[in-house]
Amino acid sequence: MTEDPTERSLDLSPAWPERWRDRFPILAETTYLVTHSLGAMPRGVEEKLSAFTRQWATRGVRAWAEGWWDTPVEVGNLLARIMNAPKGSVTMHQNVSVVQAIVASAIDFGAGRDRVVYTDQNFPSNSYVWESWRRYGAQPVVVPSEADGRVPTERLLEAIDERTAIVPISHVCFRTSFLQDAAAICARAREVGALVLLDAYQSLGTVPIDVEALGVDMVCGGSVKWLCGGPGAGYLYVREELARTLRPAITGWAAHSSPFAFDMGEQQWADGARRFLHGTPAVASLLQASAGYEVVLEVGVERIRAWSMHLLERLRRGLEERGFTIHGPRSKDERGGTLTVALHEDEHGPAFVAALEARGILVDHRPEAGLRVSPHFYTLEEEVDAFISAVTELRASGAWRGHVTSGAY
Repeated sequence: MTEDPTERSLDLSPAWPERWRDRFPILAETTYLVTHSLGAMPRGVEEKLSAFTRQWATRGVRAWAEGWWDTPVEVGNLLARIMNAPKGSVTMHQNVSVVQAIVASAIDFGAGRDRVVYTDQNFPSNSYVWESWRRYGAQPVVVPSEADGRVPTERLLEAIDERTAIVPISHVCFRTSFLQDAAAICARAREVGALVLLDAYQSLGTVPIDVEALGVDMVCGGSVKWLCGGPGAGYLYVREELARTLRPAITGWAAHSSPFAFDMGEQQWADGARRFLHGTPAVASLLQASAGYEVVLEVGVERIRAWSMHLLERLRRGLEERGFTIHGPRSKDERGGTLTVALHEDEHGPAFVAALEARGILVDHRPEAGLRVSPHFYTLEEEVDAFISAVTELRASGAWRGHVTSGAY
């Protein structure tokens, strides 16, 4: 196999993942190729949660003044380093649905700007938020994708015009792993005075993001996937100048400039990113997530990206040589960290997932897409090869049929 000069310059080799594997317990017995759905848990999570319970047990109510109250900002500062965001510009939340609703509540959909432009490849939960905002004047505009799940950039840019208030767009599409041109989207939005909310759920931690270089208005996402932080830790970055002007209607005491004054009446928003907070923070989930961020920072997203592209190309070539079709982009430069493998019409995706699980290989399936496979920085070349062999054997033998009624997810 020809050596990739990028991999050489980043000191990557087939043995490179071994440096990290002992930090992820599940890798001892499982070929874990489902990071796009739930990243493997780092051992550091146990330490973070143990420290949390010890503090609660021994310090009681004093824990709020000893770090708990500031957790949404302090953990946000750690995450900010992964996307080159300024300190104090990222806050932590429950999930992306909540984050997008907070952002929507800060936008005035009057004065000729009522359009919300996104594509049919956005994660459905986000579309539910914006569709619900029709009652407040928002007019969602959904840009259709091609048959392979790709969204031509020109088509999306044409839909962003002077009537557009905001473009809440997926950086990487969840079905196909199509990597959208965030720079072009941000540039077009600036031309017409629209905002961009970049959903980096499927990219941050495996695709490098530099919010300063992009000039993006807002970035949101969660920690479940490539950040290996688990559930309950969504995030929101807001550009500093913009943060001074937005006033979310979805709010709470954590967003108040003097929360412990317990003033009644109208909200008096805190400065900066804190104004996008709301109620009492879910401290344990945020501390848990920080363990994943620390590992990602230690490994480095540039290295993660290089290794991911190497393994995905190995995976693509191996599958296509055996007659499989890739759903979504074939070009590695247009792909996030996942490869989606199309199945035949008479093949049952969840049954393939269950049959692979029985062989110790975890992937998943999505309707209108196929099997989603995602190596990460802890994945070995031989694990990718094992998946190729297993899925080829399942198709050839038809052994997947024995799992059709398994109820596999």
